[in-house]
Amino acid sequence: MRYILTILILFISASEADARFAKVNNENIDKEKAMMTAYEDSLKLLRQHVDSLQKALESLSADSQKILNTKYYRLFSPLTYDPKITAGMLNPNAVRSQSVEDQEMDSVLLRYFLSRPDLVQTSVSRLHKSAESAGELPSSPVKRKVEIQKTVQPEEEKQIDDYTPVDIKIFKPNFWKFSGDYSLQFLQNYISENWYKGGESNLSAVGNVVLKLNYNNKQKVKFENTLEMKLGLQTSESDTLHSLKTSTDMLRYTGKLSLQAIKKWDYAFQMIATTQFMRTFKSNNSTVYSDFFSPLELNFSIGMDYTISTKNKKLNGSVHLAPIALNFKYVDRLALSTRFGLDEGEHTLTDMGSQMTLNLTWKPNNDIKWTSRLYAYTTYKRAVVEFENTISFAISKFVSTNLFLYPRFDDGVSRRDDNDYWQMKEYFALGFSYSM
Repeated sequence: MRYILTILILFISASEADARFAKVNNENIDKEKAMMTAYEDSLKLLRQHVDSLQKALESLSADSQKILNTKYYRLFSPLTYDPKITAGMLNPNAVRSQSVEDQEMDSVLLRYFLSRPDLVQTSVSRLHKSAESAGELPSSPVKRKVEIQKTVQPEEEKQIDDYTPVDIKIFKPNFWKFSGDYSLQFLQNYISENWYKGGESNLSAVGNVVLKLNYNNKQKVKFENTLEMKLGLQTSESDTLHSLKTSTDMLRYTGKLSLQAIKKWDYAFQMIATTQFMRTFKSNNSTVYSDFFSPLELNFSIGMDYTISTKNKKLNGSVHLAPIALNFKYVDRLALSTRFGLDEGEHTLTDMGSQMTLNLTWKPNNDIKWTSRLYAYTTYKRAVVEFENTISFAISKFVSTNLFLYPRFDDGVSRRDDNDYWQMKEYFALGFSYSM
C-alpha cells in the first residue's frame, strides 16, 4: 500500500511539472511573437520617416540640395550622442526653429539613441573637451627627425675550406677589328700540236690576299687600313726566254683617317700607295716593262666620306670625295720614266688635282659576291680612271670561281702603236678561297 501511494505522488508531481512547462513555453512563444511584431512595426515606422525625408528633399530646389547635402554626414558618421536632440524631441513645449529635414534627421538619430544605445561611440561634450585639450593647431607642418638604425648581424666565421677561388678577368674594349680574304685560282689550258686552229698550252695561277685592320671607337673616330696583294704567274711553251712570267701583279695599301661630321658623312684624310712585286716581261722579250717601285704612286687627299649601307645589309661601301689631292709618282728605273709620263731622266713627278674613290660590296646571296672599286684622279690636264670588278661564285665553302674585269683609262702616257688611252685586263679562274 505504501508503494502505491508513492507512485501516485510521483505521477501527480510529473503531471504538474508538465503543465507548468507547457505554460512557460506558451508564454515564451507569446513574447517572441510580440518582439517580432514590435520589430516589424519599428521597421515600418523607420521606412515612413525615410520616405518622408526623401519627399522633403525632392521638393527642394537644386541649390537647396547642395546646402543640405553637407548635413547628411550625421547619418553615416560614427554615432555621437547629442543631448540637444533628446531635449528638443521629448519636450512638447520646445519651439521648433529647425527645418523639416533637420527635424526628420533628429528623429532618426533619437530612435537610435533609445533603441540601440550600444552603438553610441562618443558624445558631443567629449568631442568639445578633446578639442580644448588639443589647443590651437600649428600653422606650419610639424617635422620630426627620424633616425634610422640598421642592425647588422655579425657574419659567422667561415672555414678556409668554405671559400672557392674565383678568377676575375677584366676585358677592356677592343676597338680594332681584323679581317682577311684569301684565294688561290688555277687555270690550265692544253692544246695539241696538231690542233687545227693552232695555239699553245699554258698553265697559270693567281693568288689574292686582302687584309683589313680597322679602328672604330663607336663615337667619332675611324681609322681604316687595307692591304691588297695580287700576283699571277703563267708558263708558255713558246716563250724560250722566261720559264715564268707575271700575268697580274699588284701591291696596294689604302689608309683612311676619318672624323664623323653628320650622320653618314665624315671628314676624311686618305692615302693610297701602289706598286708591284716583280718585273714584267713580254714573251721572247728581255725588255723590262715595269718593276718594283717602277712605278710607285702615292696619292694624298682631303675630303668627305659617305657611308653606303642598305637596310638588308646586302650592299655596303663608301664614297670618298676629295677636292684637294696630291699625287706623287716615283720611277726607280730611269729607262721607264717616259713610259709612265715623266720627263726623260726624271725619277719623280708631283701634281695636284681632285680625286674620287668608290668602294662597293654587293652580296645578293651567300653564293655570289661582287666587289667593285672605282678610282678617278684628275689634274685638269690629265686623268686616270680605274674600274676594278671581282665577281665570285662560291661552289662550296672553300672552292670558288672568280671573274676579274679591269678597264683602265690614262691619258698621261704616250699612246703606242696608235692605240687609244683605254686599257683592259680580264681573267676567269677556279680555285680555293677563304674568308675570316
